[in-house]
Amino acid sequence: MDKMLYISMTGASQNTQALQAHANNLANVSTSGFKRDFEQARSMPMFGDGLPARAYALTERPGTDFTAGTLQETGRDLDVAAIGDAWLAVQSADGTEAYVRTGSLQVDSLGMLRTAAGLPVLGNAGPIAVPPEQKIEIGQDGTISIRALGEAPSVMAEVDRLKLVLPDPKQLEKGADGLVRARDGLSFAADANARVTSGFTESSNVNAVEEMTAMLALSRQFELQVKMMRTAEDNSSAVARIMQLS
Repeated sequence: MDKMLYISMTGASQNTQALQAHANNLANVSTSGFKRDFEQARSMPMFGDGLPARAYALTERPGTDFTAGTLQETGRDLDVAAIGDAWLAVQSADGTEAYVRTGSLQVDSLGMLRTAAGLPVLGNAGPIAVPPEQKIEIGQDGTISIRALGEAPSVMAEVDRLKLVLPDPKQLEKGADGLVRARDGLSFAADANARVTSGFTESSNVNAVEEMTAMLALSRQFELQVKMMRTAEDNSSAVARIMQLS
């Protein structure tokens, strides 16, 4: 059977994986703080008997676009968005430290400060616990202040501080769970220069038009690969008929 069949098969298979990457980006166009994944394809020469005259297709995700999204005002005291290159530290489901750009924070029934996804928010000494309060405020430096129950409106007490980091984007990578972590598996130290703004969330940095255009182009490529497979099958059938006649 002509090797073209296998080559076009790899092209169609990798086109499908590329479509999945863009579909995931498009599905998260409205997810606060989502960072789109890059996708690219390259040819891999096929070595064997003779010269590498054929090439397989290989799709790979070279990285993530950490460009900041736009700020969306909510007016909610517990909505925070990182400013500049800052990131907010949270504790992932497996207990490791991860980082998010924005969060609609909430205090659960046990007084733990969590993201909307239920992840504990980290502070100076681990997950942040908030005492019973009438009001809670988050400063630009991440300081969490509360007005305790029964206190006068002018009495605010500092209870903890969000762990904010300023890593080099090259040191970050996004995991399968969608959370961003340090490439070396360690954690970053808190940076006093990192800032957040409350009352805002950060939008996704996905451009819906670009993603749709890329998906249409990949769909056309997929159709071309399928046509190549049909051509290879027709060629094989024609050769088989000629061999029968001989």
